[in-house]
Amino acid sequence: MSDRYELFLTCPKGLEGLLAEEATALGLEDTREHTSAVRGMADMETAYRLCLWSRLGNRVLLVLKRFAMKDAEDLYHGVHDVEWQDHLLPDGTLAVEFSGHGSGIDNTHFGALKVKDAIVDKLRTPDGERPSIDKLNPDLRVHLRLDRGEAILSLDLSGHSLHQRGYRLQQGVAPLKENLAAAILVRSGWPRIAAEGGALADPMCGVGTFLVEAAMIAADIAPNLKRTRWGFSAWLGHVPALWRKLHDEALARSEAGLAKPPLWIRGYEADPRLIQPGRNNVERAGLSDWIKIYQGEVATFEPRPDQNQKGLVICNPPYGERLGDEASLLYLYQNLGERLRQACLNWEAAVFTGAPDLGKRMGIRSHKQYSFWNGALPCKLLLIKVLPDQFVTGERRTPEQRQLEREQAQEQAIQPAADPYARVNKNGNPIKPAPAPAPVVEQARLSEGGQMFANRLQKNLKQLGKWARREKVDCYRVYDADMPEYALAIDLYHDWVHVQEYAAPKSIDPEKAQARLFDALAAIPQALNIDKSRVIIKRRERQSGTKQYERQSAQGQFTEVQEGGIKLLVNLTDYLDTGLFLDHRPMRLRIQREAAGKRFLNLFCYTATASVHAAKGGARSTTSVDLSRTYLDWARRNLSLNGYSDKNRLEQGDVMAWLSASRDEYDLIFIDPPTFSNSKRMEGVFDVQRDHVQLLDLAVARLAKDGVVYFSNNFRKFQLDEHLGERYQVEEISAQTLDPDFARNTKIHRAWKIQAR
Repeated sequence: MSDRYELFLTCPKGLEGLLAEEATALGLEDTREHTSAVRGMADMETAYRLCLWSRLGNRVLLVLKRFAMKDAEDLYHGVHDVEWQDHLLPDGTLAVEFSGHGSGIDNTHFGALKVKDAIVDKLRTPDGERPSIDKLNPDLRVHLRLDRGEAILSLDLSGHSLHQRGYRLQQGVAPLKENLAAAILVRSGWPRIAAEGGALADPMCGVGTFLVEAAMIAADIAPNLKRTRWGFSAWLGHVPALWRKLHDEALARSEAGLAKPPLWIRGYEADPRLIQPGRNNVERAGLSDWIKIYQGEVATFEPRPDQNQKGLVICNPPYGERLGDEASLLYLYQNLGERLRQACLNWEAAVFTGAPDLGKRMGIRSHKQYSFWNGALPCKLLLIKVLPDQFVTGERRTPEQRQLEREQAQEQAIQPAADPYARVNKNGNPIKPAPAPAPVVEQARLSEGGQMFANRLQKNLKQLGKWARREKVDCYRVYDADMPEYALAIDLYHDWVHVQEYAAPKSIDPEKAQARLFDALAAIPQALNIDKSRVIIKRRERQSGTKQYERQSAQGQFTEVQEGGIKLLVNLTDYLDTGLFLDHRPMRLRIQREAAGKRFLNLFCYTATASVHAAKGGARSTTSVDLSRTYLDWARRNLSLNGYSDKNRLEQGDVMAWLSASRDEYDLIFIDPPTFSNSKRMEGVFDVQRDHVQLLDLAVARLAKDGVVYFSNNFRKFQLDEHLGERYQVEEISAQTLDPDFARNTKIHRAWKIQAR
């Protein structure tokens, strides 16, 4: 074989330029960039060095042959002509990867099969011995790339992808690949900062990928030093002595690097489930003396290395997987920006995000941006120098103001700053000391639209707050799309804010709609004087079936609120609705006033809040019917919370079937059916417009003498059957069932009082 070889180094899309620089520094010559790859010439020593030292590449492919091909036969013969006995024994194992199409090859599996057949036929012995296929750990991994009629046949020297360093056996939900993390660190200037003795902190470290890659760069550790099996390990062209020499050199460099005083590298992670996996990864990488991981929230992030220490804050915040998710992450990015301004002055920062619009909401300017790809997702790396001049405040400042800010920053930078996490408890978690008072930092001003929204919210709060305090209402709607361009419903639940975003019409530019949403969300904590951590954001779209009742999350966190002298449990996170329909408050209070001594029936009871009110009002008994076990369990907890477990029956069943089978009488019945239901537990489908006559006939049949049915629903196009008035006394009471917080939205529901004639 030749002393010089053509090599292809593959990499994630967007890393080609960085990989070309790295490969050239490692000895690759005549380097050229291609899409997701770099090509060049090198000797075997350089090929080995690239396998061992490339932090950015995926695979190192050694080109055996290039040949033109017109069809599958050309492919077979072009591969068969290679002297495969120089590369693999007849009893060896083989894996083939094929990419590209054309020249009669439209199926990569078929192309790989032709390549395999050619190699096997070439090596088959007279007695029938031939290589076998091993896709996981073959002796030889062959790659053929078909590009515009040319076949490029290569050996994969790396074996498994080079990003698989071996330390990360445990990972989080959306981990960065190790070579992408290394590329982000390089672009962020970490090699320079590390050489100057700088520190590194990741406030959202997950399982520590940035931390480990940063420490390996700082300690001069070859990223694949601990790998034991390579694509060349069983290759007949392998030169063990040359490999041992390079490996020993890398080992010596690693030992020398680790012998230096370790840099200050810290990671903080809010999810306690990721702390130990992250620490395990650090330990496997042999970097426990360099890296420490602690549990901590972004809102309290504060890197505190040695006095006067500077460094790099780097993180990969979540982006939001579905349309509308980004809104719920706004406060996370705002918290990150606030902590950078307050706790990291004179540091550098690098924020890698797939949601650049959220990055803009940090309230701090980036001085440079780079484009990357995380798989198929386009991302941005925002580089920030955390200086007062970078703050986005929404107004121009005088030179005197800027000078004052610089002086404040310098004063903060020289304050003693011992590691606040030096003490740990018996579980190894840090004992966090009482936080020092945060420096006063000017709060980013709202945009013009955001300020206008805040003004409306404060006006509503002032007016409704007086009514709520007078009526002792703990939960109420403070805003409901009052301004059409800010299409939100905002509810207060004691000291929590529940925000529902209405999906914008298709005629609205999505970017404008999102910008308005972000403006509104930025205004809510300020206008309502509520901490951002107590704002829950959801997206409400046109619902079908029981979608509004389906689980959105699984936090299982219940909050106790009060209404009309009773306590109720709401869940603000797990479902689109919270377990308490605020618009039905007047109806529930009416039921409480009228329930004394009566037998109360609650159909489609949901979480049975009306039943609790009836029990509070002195009902002789209550019966609550619903199909959902989840909501009946919630109902049971609501009743128990108020001491009403006795004489209050909960029934699981299809309401229509249950009514048909029931023979009991009731003095007071409340019916609030869904618009539509096709639950698997019921026969057929319930449609309130189609089925309400039958439903009301069945309910009135269960009424005792002088009994009352209250019927309500929120289907905006609903029309009560006009013939019902011929059989029953029917009175629409919709206006009587709306409190001031729903006065603007009179179509939120309609309600009727129905009695037998």
